[in-house]
Amino acid sequence: MSKFTRVDTVIPDLFIIEPTVFGDNRGFFMETHNKKEFVRIGIDVDFIQDNHSKSKKGTLRGLHFQNRFPQAKLVRVIRGEVYDVAVDIRENSPSFGKWFGVILSEENKKQSFIPKGFAHGFLALTDIVEFTYKCSDYYHPEDEAGIIWSDPEISIEWPLEEYGISEPLLSEKDKKWPTLKELKFSRLED
Repeated sequence: MSKFTRVDTVIPDLFIIEPTVFGDNRGFFMETHNKKEFVRIGIDVDFIQDNHSKSKKGTLRGLHFQNRFPQAKLVRVIRGEVYDVAVDIRENSPSFGKWFGVILSEENKKQSFIPKGFAHGFLALTDIVEFTYKCSDYYHPEDEAGIIWSDPEISIEWPLEEYGISEPLLSEKDKKWPTLKELKFSRLED
């Protein structure tokens, strides 16, 4: 029996992962990561750092990436619900500048695999959200970069109105990111 199902998205290399959940009257059990199983479904990444954040409803974090030390991420929600978004910023990609969004929640238990070369962000849709993610490289604060969440050319359809959010709650940093068009990439060559 397969422990994970990979669901392809409209953007190459960006996947949703649906784990097999074993539930009964006591609760549930599931694996959230298994190197051998991930390789079987086409994700051969060594994750080296785990992160955990807590947010209140209306918090929008992103769109973040590291410029010279890009990270692949495996993201999921362990409490609440988010609208999770990835934007392809691979300069030679046919889907450069395209975005994909998905609801991740403690109920649906879906995970999103975001490869290197994507900007990532999420909008907290419930009163309390706990969000965890694995990264393939360490956090380098001097290399942190981002794209403004409201970039008109990317035109992400954040579900603000549908969830009764008049304005997203943003960090000072997230209010000041440039648009994708304004970015100057300085990535290391692989």
